[in-house]
Amino acid sequence: MEINGLPLHPLVVHAAVVFGSLAPVAAIAYVAVPRRRALLRWPMVGLALLGAASLVAAYYTGRSFLESRPPEIQASPQVLTHEHLARQLFWIALGFGVVAIAAGWLSRRTGAVRVVLDVLLAASALAVLVWVARTGDAGARAVWG
Repeated sequence: MEINGLPLHPLVVHAAVVFGSLAPVAAIAYVAVPRRRALLRWPMVGLALLGAASLVAAYYTGRSFLESRPPEIQASPQVLTHEHLARQLFWIALGFGVVAIAAGWLSRRTGAVRVVLDVLLAASALAVLVWVARTGDAGARAVWG
C-alpha cells in the first residue's frame, strides 16, 4: 500500500489523528450541550463516520506497512505495543461510530433511551480520545525512539 513510493500508513495516520480527535470532541459537545443538539447532530455523525473510517484505514494500512518491514523491526517492543493499542483502538472506534450513528438517528428520543445513548456516546468518545493519544504516542516512540 503505497502512493508514489511512499507508504500509505504514515499519510493515513494524520487523518486518523485529526478526525479521531475531532469526532469525540463533537460527540461530547452533543451530549454536554442539549440545547444545541439539533445543530450538532449531523456534524457529530459526519465526524464520527470520518473518524471511525480513518482509524480503520490507519489500522489496515499499518498492518500492511508492518508486514513490509524486516522481522527485527516487527518484533521490537515499541512496535508490538503500538500494534496492540491499534488493535484495541480499531474496535473502540467501530463501537464509537455505531453509538454515534444510533445517537444521531434517535436524537428525538427522551427518557431512558436518551440517557443510555448519552452515557454510551460520552464514554465511547472519551475512550477514543484516550486510545488515539496512547496509540499515536506508541507509534511515535516506535519510529522516533
